[in-house]
Amino acid sequence: MLNPAVPLKSAATSPVPVRQPLRPLDEALSELLAMALSLADLERVSTFDADGRVLAEDLISSLDVPGHDNSSMDGYAVRSADLATTDVLQVTQRIPAGSHGHALEPLAAARIFTGAPIPPGADAVVMQEDTEALTDSASVRLLTVPSAGQWIRRQGEDVARGAVVLARGQRLSPAALGLAASIGFAQLQVTRPVRVALFSTGDELVMPGDVAPADMPPGAIYNSNRFFLRAMLKRLGCEVTDLGIVPDRLDATVQALAAASLQHDLILTSGGVSVGEEDHIKPAVQTLGELKLWQLAIKPGKPFAYGRIQSSSADPFAHFIGLPGNPVSSFVTFMLLVRPFVLKLLGVTALAPQAMTAVAQFSWPKADKRREFLRVRQLAGGGLALFDNQSSGVLTSAVWGDGLVDNPPGKTIAPGDVVSYIPFSALLS
Repeated sequence: MLNPAVPLKSAATSPVPVRQPLRPLDEALSELLAMALSLADLERVSTFDADGRVLAEDLISSLDVPGHDNSSMDGYAVRSADLATTDVLQVTQRIPAGSHGHALEPLAAARIFTGAPIPPGADAVVMQEDTEALTDSASVRLLTVPSAGQWIRRQGEDVARGAVVLARGQRLSPAALGLAASIGFAQLQVTRPVRVALFSTGDELVMPGDVAPADMPPGAIYNSNRFFLRAMLKRLGCEVTDLGIVPDRLDATVQALAAASLQHDLILTSGGVSVGEEDHIKPAVQTLGELKLWQLAIKPGKPFAYGRIQSSSADPFAHFIGLPGNPVSSFVTFMLLVRPFVLKLLGVTALAPQAMTAVAQFSWPKADKRREFLRVRQLAGGGLALFDNQSSGVLTSAVWGDGLVDNPPGKTIAPGDVVSYIPFSALLS
């Protein structure tokens, strides 16, 4: 419910805004990230449940991993110097993983298994494929002469005692969870999830399942943005509250924003951030707070808004990001701007996606004054093919493609040109 203490400004009495120059993407992103202070609330969770969470403390190892020199093969632990005079050694002990042997005598070998500690005196392991057990079973013939250190994993070669194994601000992967467990961490301190309120605006929007395709009224479209935005937020580990579709009215938009600001860190909307008479996001945000960004010099995705919303002076503010309604514009601006913003709230230190160079196997003969993000697919040989229709309304381009070409303003592309390629895998993780 809209707080009665907050006056509703009339759109009719608001001054006509002065059209500002389009903002370069890097400049807008830098300003956007400056607003994203890391969340202070932390949680301690089971290491089993920490995949994708953001580590809120350095993990320092209190032990060496491995904790002792051990064998990396099933075979025989030997003194390599003994093999200068003989290739047959007496087998004097058996050391499975989890047990400890005794000092190895000269001209003796220890039957040893992967992970078992190297006995004192031994300096090499000969794997069992390079040996021949003799009929008396108490001795073994070595078919190769090992070098000192062969097939031995040294104490601390993976992790040294006192080392920072995982750094604060790192997004935890399955491998990182295994590494944390290897140094004894059953629980990890992580940043709590970002709480996001999501809604769309537009009287033309219809939810799949509510109306059959054959019964769609003229001008109606299914709300696709709601599905992929929710999925991408979930991939970032956000707690998402889906508030549905808000009617194209200023009062309804103001009320939706005011209610959403009370229990969420971020309000994300789709549609209504252009300059048409039915685009109410901008005046609604200005009614409740302030708008920081407006239009960006990128294609697709020019209409973009950032602001802060506060229902009353006693309430904390919520960040607001308004994405364009065209599906590809919404998809691309989420990856380029919302994703790093959310990661910054979580305390992630590495925010930039990993771009690479690739060779274009297509022509893009008409340069644009805006920075363009073209949907492409990487071919078997590493070159890039371009989706034929680069319209901001063609969502099939984002399904067919596996990444974006980041094309600078004013630049054409010819076959054979080297371009900057950002895989979706780097933008959606």
